[in-house]
Amino acid sequence: MEASDAELYFNAITHYFGFIVSDAIGDPSLVVLPNYVKEARPLLEEFHTLRWIELGSEEDFSSIFTNLAASNSSISKSDKDILDWFASHRDVSGLIPEKIPQKETLAFLVASLPQPDCLIPAIKTATDVLRVAVVMSDGDASLAEPTKFRNFSKRERRFLLGCLENSGSSRTEDMLRWKDRWIRLGERLHPGDFKKKFPKSFDGFDILRNNKPFKTFNGKIEEAIREGIPQTTIQLLVQRPGDFARRLDHVLRSYNEQDSIVKSFLEIASQVSTPVLLQTWCHFQIRDVIENRAFFPKGNAAKVQVKDGPLAPLAEGISEAVHNGVREILLARFTELPSLGKVYLDERLKNQIVPFSQRSASRSLRAISRGSRFDLPEGDTIRFFCWWKNIDADDEWASRVDLDLSASFFDENWESQGDISYYNLRDGQCYHSGDITSAPEGACEFIDVNLPSALQMKARYVVMSVLSYSGQPYVSLPECFGGWMVRKKPNSGEVFEPKTVQDKIDITSPSRACVPLIIDALNRKVYWADLGLKSYAQINNAHQNSVGFSQIGRAILELNKPTLFDLFLIHAEARGEIVDSIKDAETVFGLHEGTVSAFDTDIILSQYLA
Repeated sequence: MEASDAELYFNAITHYFGFIVSDAIGDPSLVVLPNYVKEARPLLEEFHTLRWIELGSEEDFSSIFTNLAASNSSISKSDKDILDWFASHRDVSGLIPEKIPQKETLAFLVASLPQPDCLIPAIKTATDVLRVAVVMSDGDASLAEPTKFRNFSKRERRFLLGCLENSGSSRTEDMLRWKDRWIRLGERLHPGDFKKKFPKSFDGFDILRNNKPFKTFNGKIEEAIREGIPQTTIQLLVQRPGDFARRLDHVLRSYNEQDSIVKSFLEIASQVSTPVLLQTWCHFQIRDVIENRAFFPKGNAAKVQVKDGPLAPLAEGISEAVHNGVREILLARFTELPSLGKVYLDERLKNQIVPFSQRSASRSLRAISRGSRFDLPEGDTIRFFCWWKNIDADDEWASRVDLDLSASFFDENWESQGDISYYNLRDGQCYHSGDITSAPEGACEFIDVNLPSALQMKARYVVMSVLSYSGQPYVSLPECFGGWMVRKKPNSGEVFEPKTVQDKIDITSPSRACVPLIIDALNRKVYWADLGLKSYAQINNAHQNSVGFSQIGRAILELNKPTLFDLFLIHAEARGEIVDSIKDAETVFGLHEGTVSAFDTDIILSQYLA
């Protein structure tokens, strides 16, 4: 058979059965063929580089639940949907891990499982109980947003108050942290009905409702700092190692006794969780050289805040002592894990941020952490696209949804250089497909940005945005997603081919302004943002949001977070031998493939951040 015939045979088989699936990263296609056409395998392999997908085992399938439940970080909504499916359709009593380190995941499982008795011992604080009640009321388990509590049955009230009664001596202090929410929850739980059975819980509600005096742990720390008493501050903080790690920089800046503070912290740092230690290590590694800091407020909506200016300097050698000491503790912790043998590390992992928090991550073709970056594929034109549908409603005007796809241009100092949007359909070799103001059957807008042309316009950075001109939040839409691909040339009229899509993201945030990604046209890099921002402008368009876009852009490009290379390097040093050749390796940490890839989020969270 000639090569051309083999090509036709390959295309006929795969297109007939519809089994070609692009892996969205430019790698060869993944092909799944039924048994009666597998005899074509040798022929197909001769002309195409393929990765063959075999059937997974029952154990592999079940491990999805276990890995997600054991994640040492918040998980995304799509991951919660997976946990919920397992809880509803399978017996998961044997799949629950020994430890569920993430409190939001614990609350979700307690509220989702028909029989959560085995998880009750893990509910150790009043805040844990509050999260469970919030999830039972379909609220935000991160507690970033207030929840309207539903009416609970008598059995549910007895369950929640029983958990609260056994939540330890810090019960009332924990309740005071979320005072207003506990008061609202108390109105649903009626603790007075059970005051004889749960007297400690009743006393806690009594203190909250009647504003009785109560001195909290944090109040004692703040008082000690105000009065300048380092010994008291240290004595308090060593009781709560996690709080000590989070407050360490602040405490060091507050006192001159920095050496003794560092010594006291390192003595108890082994009790701090791996994610907090890793972030502490990274912070003190770069804290003396960073000029700006970005903060991502906790919650289901992905937002960012930027604070300009460096931190106050510490005494010489203090930052180095902290980050070296913390790294030694991480090495000692990882040494206790199974050996990795000979280890190969892909240098491209230096561009991938550790997925510490996934609660606000949108569902996408591949799990990417904010701030991660990739090299652009070959080609000079980037095509952004956005698809959506109107809201289902009888009133045509009420159902109409007008989304606007825009590309905003900024120079190297993040000064605006214009944009491509519905009011400016062309600039240089950059084109907008045209404004669509309603999508009853679904509609798509796209923008072609020619990178050389953008550079000629003195625009180094291109911010892709999707804006709700008609004002509805994305979460209310039946369908909405955006993404990007590479084209040969701008405005080329090439047929849309789904397998050329590089990244696609479901836009489901409660905001009405979203920034999926940012392009660095000079260095040919794409940065994953997946962020929303509040838009107070009466007219919601790219021009009105240019300041917000520049802040998001700076925050993402200047983000200083631990990378997957950092994490895997410490594991490799502690548990194996690093080799230079992938052929000699027993364990491969790769970008797209390997023993663990950058997109194996469940494995990273459960096995490498433990």
